[in-house]
Amino acid sequence: MTATLTPPAAGPAASVRAGSVPRRRTRLLALPEVRWAAAATALFLLALPLQFAGAPAWIWGPLYALSYATGGWEPGWEGLKALRDRTLDVDLLMVVAALGAASIGQVMDGALLIVIFATSGALEALATARTADSVRGLLDLAPATATRIAADGSEQTLPVDELAVGDTVLVRPGESIGADGRVLDGASEVDQASITGEPLPAAKGPGDEVFAGTLNGTGALRVRVERDASDTVIARIVRMVEEASETKAPTQLFIEKVEQRYSLGMVAATLAVFGVPLAFGEAFSEALLRAMTFMIVASPCAVVLATVPPLLSAIANAGRHGVLVKSAVAMERLGQIDAVALDKTGTLTEGTPRVVDVRTLPERGLDEADLLTLAAAAEHPSEHPLARAVVDAARERGLDLPAAEDFTSSPGIGVRAVVGGRTVEVGAPARLLAEPEPEPGAEAEVEVEVESECAADAGGDTDGVVAALARELEESGRTAVLVVVDGTPAGVLGIADRLRPDAAASVAALTVLTGTAPTLLTGDNPRAAAHLAAEAGIEDVRAGLLPQDKVGAVRELECAGYRVMVVGDGVNDAPALAAAHIGVAMGRAGSDLALETADAVIVRDELAAVPATVALSRRARELVVQNLVIAGVFIAGLVVWDLAGTLPLPLGVAGHEGSTVLVGLNGLRLLRDAAWKRAAAEGTG
Repeated sequence: MTATLTPPAAGPAASVRAGSVPRRRTRLLALPEVRWAAAATALFLLALPLQFAGAPAWIWGPLYALSYATGGWEPGWEGLKALRDRTLDVDLLMVVAALGAASIGQVMDGALLIVIFATSGALEALATARTADSVRGLLDLAPATATRIAADGSEQTLPVDELAVGDTVLVRPGESIGADGRVLDGASEVDQASITGEPLPAAKGPGDEVFAGTLNGTGALRVRVERDASDTVIARIVRMVEEASETKAPTQLFIEKVEQRYSLGMVAATLAVFGVPLAFGEAFSEALLRAMTFMIVASPCAVVLATVPPLLSAIANAGRHGVLVKSAVAMERLGQIDAVALDKTGTLTEGTPRVVDVRTLPERGLDEADLLTLAAAAEHPSEHPLARAVVDAARERGLDLPAAEDFTSSPGIGVRAVVGGRTVEVGAPARLLAEPEPEPGAEAEVEVEVESECAADAGGDTDGVVAALARELEESGRTAVLVVVDGTPAGVLGIADRLRPDAAASVAALTVLTGTAPTLLTGDNPRAAAHLAAEAGIEDVRAGLLPQDKVGAVRELECAGYRVMVVGDGVNDAPALAAAHIGVAMGRAGSDLALETADAVIVRDELAAVPATVALSRRARELVVQNLVIAGVFIAGLVVWDLAGTLPLPLGVAGHEGSTVLVGLNGLRLLRDAAWKRAAAEGTG
């Protein structure tokens, strides 16, 4: 298919920059809490100067009344509904205190209480909305419509929600891809930075997978839809993160349990503060004012607000940087871990085998380029991952691959092809040199094998050299692949999964953060695992594990008193992810099961984001403790002042609500990019 179609006008999708997530911010006035708080504040500010200027009460009085109504009706209504369910809500206590102040002539003081209380509620709603913004912003990556190609070749523009699995869609140059699928026809480069974090566009052609929300380049693509709109990578990520605001951290749940008893005790104490002085002859108005002031300053609003904003802010900040934490519980647990278990393939490594060694046999007269050219030409028709690694290595070196003829491939045996008049075979050295026939049911470490009849023609000396080369490569953690040309061994290729560039630094950072060196849990062979672990700086290596063995290793660590974080990406990691104190999945190559099971997903596939998120979680926990201390000091100080002396109601209102606003703003500090940069610095230190 040619790429001569006229690009559409640039839209929101075209403005997506590499590595960024579109920001869809909720307007302040779109939040009802903000609107009511703004109205109450405006009415209060209109009434206050009129009262101080000596205007008649019939002018400023209604303004205060409207301020009470606009700022207090919603918390009052919610409090009455809670009371109907036999629970005592702090919001209702605040409204009662304000009405009590008005009943004894302190109209301005009660209105001030309503205004400050409504403002603190608006701040909490804003913090929650900002978290939701970071989640909904992901939806902006996917277009609203797509072009479906009918069986007769006609085109139809329709909403992406109406696409079905099996449909074929046309993606023009510059358009955002509307569905997860696979390329049927065409060639282009696709900017996948918003999903994978790759800095450069990825080349896409027939057979390649593409994702909804990624940006097409200069070519046109025909894509077969493979997932419903509700099941795309973007949609699954959004669903996972939306659960964050619906779950609450254990600290908050504990506070809510205490809040009911505390509120009942506070009501009883308020009645005592009112009744005891009254019984000893204090004036009714003074006793009521002292009791109302006590109720206000002793309210646990600031304590309740101490937990939510820091955790939700940390979730929002991490989401903007490609780490999607599913819940406040998960964000809190990330900061509690003191042991880490890492998977190998796709987690510590890139998950893609690569040719890292090319060893030739000089007597065959082939140099490295010749050997790799013949092997890659023979492997080119194969779809095996190791075959792809050989072909990719040849292309990276700029080698021209001749056409292969008479290609044959048999499961468990290998490939053979005629390249430039030479018969080329590729396979496992142990099989080629030692076994005349593959035994029924036998398993080989490398699936790409050849018929071993050529081993009979290989001299004993050559066999020994090949065996020595293969052993050397395997001892260094490589998979050895023998190349045979015209029945005689010509060289050995070493294939390995490359360590992520940030793996060693991330392992060191996790060691510093937890005080315990990470453990490597892998199903790979012990030799390859030990070699890679040494490169990454890991000493505790547990190799050859089945999924249940990984769970057993996690249980063993937990029995030793550790709270374990497991980081993995495959189906075989899912049981361990579920069993751990916290599970983290690598998002780029992670299986659906791993993504669903994990408590957090590293969308951009950057291992360095794991220690950064742990550091951010610990910062959130520090802010929770700070907020609880701030709230406790304010409450204790104001209560003592009210009981031991005479605390003016306006000062009590300002102190109490000021502490509530203070802890709310303190929690919102984690929304700043500086908070992530600081966490990332700790995660690399």
